[in-house]
This record gives sequence, C-alpha cells and structure tokens, in this order.
Amino acid sequence: MKKPLFDDIGSYPLPEGTTKDWVEAAFADIHSHRNALYGIITEAMRQKLNAGVEIPTYPQFQNMISQFNDPILDTERTEAPLLIKEEEARIIELYALEQMAAEYREEKGEKLKLRICVTGPIELYYKQFPPPVYIDVLSNIAKSVGRYIKHAVENAKNYEVKCASLDEPSMGLDPRIEEEGVITALGLASQYAAQKGVDIQIHLHSPIFYDTVCQVEGINVIGVESAANPSLLALIDKTQLEKYDKYLRIGVSRTDIFSMAAEYNETHHTNAFKDKGALETIINDYNSPEQVKKRLANAYSIFGDRIGYVGPDCGLGAFTTQELAYLLLKNTAEGLKYFYADSR
Repeated sequence: MKKPLFDDIGSYPLPEGTTKDWVEAAFADIHSHRNALYGIITEAMRQKLNAGVEIPTYPQFQNMISQFNDPILDTERTEAPLLIKEEEARIIELYALEQMAAEYREEKGEKLKLRICVTGPIELYYKQFPPPVYIDVLSNIAKSVGRYIKHAVENAKNYEVKCASLDEPSMGLDPRIEEEGVITALGLASQYAAQKGVDIQIHLHSPIFYDTVCQVEGINVIGVESAANPSLLALIDKTQLEKYDKYLRIGVSRTDIFSMAAEYNETHHTNAFKDKGALETIINDYNSPEQVKKRLANAYSIFGDRIGYVGPDCGLGAFTTQELAYLLLKNTAEGLKYFYADSR
C-alpha cells in the first residue's frame, strides 16, 4: 500500500484577541508589524506540525482574492497588463516561516516540506471580470499565478515546496464558468512546478470539471471534499485517473463547521456557538479518529493507490478558535494512523 501524504488546505483561525482588520493592516505595512505578524504565522504553523500534519500549508490569514489580484492589478508591480514581475510575485507568509524552517532543519536534519496555495487563474479572472472570457487576459493572470509558485520554489532556503495547490472553489459551482480557456489557463499556471517535479493539486469544491482538469498535463492531484459529501466520490472514474495518470486528494475530516453545528443544534436544541464545550463535542463527534479512518477506508476501497494526499476537506479559517482547529487536525492524524495500522 502506498501511504498518502497528510496535508491541510491552509486557512486557520486567528489567535484570540487578533482581528482580521489588524491582520489586513499588518500585511499592508509589514515594516511596522513584522515581528508580531511573523510570530502569529509561525505559531500557527507550529500548531499544524504538532498536530501531525506532514505537508502543512503556510497559514492563510489573508483574503484569497485580494492577496493575489491586488498585486496583479498594480501597474507598478507588473511588466504587462495583469502579468506580475517575477520579483514581485512574493508570498509573504513564506518569508515569515524561514526562521522556523531553519530551526526545523537544524533539529530534524532535513528541510521542512510545505504545501503552498495560490488562488487559481479561473477564480481570479471571474472575481475581476464578467464573461465572456478573453484568453489573452486570462493567460496573463495564469502566468502570474505560475510566477508566484516559481518564486516560492526558487527562493526557498530551509524549506522545500513539496506541493503547490491551485485553489479553484468556484469551478463547477459558478454557472458563469465554462470550459473555454480552462485547460490553457491551468496549464500555464502549473507549467513551472510540473517541470520542477513539484506536485500540483487543484482544490475544487465540486468535481464537475474533473474530466477537464484531467487533460491539464501539469496538474497531477485533484482534490475532492468527500468527508462532508461522500457521494462526490461516485462522480469520479478511477479508470479516467489511470488513463491520465492523475491522483486524488481525499477529504477525510469535515470542515463545514456551520453545517455541523446546525445539525447538532437541531438534535440537542441548543446554540453550539455559545458553548465552547459543545463545539469541541461536535469536532469529536463528526471527526473522531474512527470516523476519519472509516472515510479513508471507503475511499481507498474505490481508488486504492490513486489517493496521493489526504486531509481536511477545506480550510479551518471559519473555526472559532485555534484550539478547535488543532483538535480537528489531531483527530485526523490519529484516524490516519489507525487506518495505516490496520492496513499492514
């Protein structure tokens, strides 16, 4: 049995007392807030590692659209319309993690392996422009996305970019999105990483476009949010994955905290968000190690070694505290251990 890698999607709750407004201001003025901001990012990463995540994503506290669209739209940071200069395609969070990565390397004798997440070109295009799709505009956005990945890979010192994910949550959900330009854009965005042997995931909230994604040479891992929606697995054909040599990232723990809480509230006639203990109960009930193990066992019975990565369905930014997010990651790690122990 080939053991999949345990990663996470990226977003994480802010520590108690820190607001989104402060984070936005801190990223806008790094010089004034560097130590505090870098400390928050580093601590969140330590929590992910301590919980057992093997390939953690840098903690995402920024808006997934403005983080990339704002620089791409800034004429002083671009060399052509919507084409960012290579030296400007920086992911600030990775700079924040360099010191921690150096300590990790000193302690472990190896580089920290990271997953990076860059908002995909389709998502960025449709958040900025209405249909129809202009391929030249979309292509420059896609090249810019690819440059963010390239900059992260080439400027890594004490960490290694093991996986880069293109976040495309609207594909298959936004009725405006058609197939035109999708293969071209995703190919341009993933080209550099694929050439360097970096795994390229695509994070989808719906697998409707998975057949189209299979035709993108640079993408080798397709994400499926199958913990909350196990029926989505039925939409994917293993023979199609084998034909194009693609793998899956399977969601094995639910992250839809509002839906889980609503179900719990209806059953127990309470308001879970007013009771921290109730939220902990929800995490442990819906994402117990046994539940995680069961979900992976089901997916493995269908796809076997075509599963390359596993982890939570989506990001944990909606969770009310870091303690709850940590609990979910820890339960996930334990569930995976149970599954692998029984599969020997």
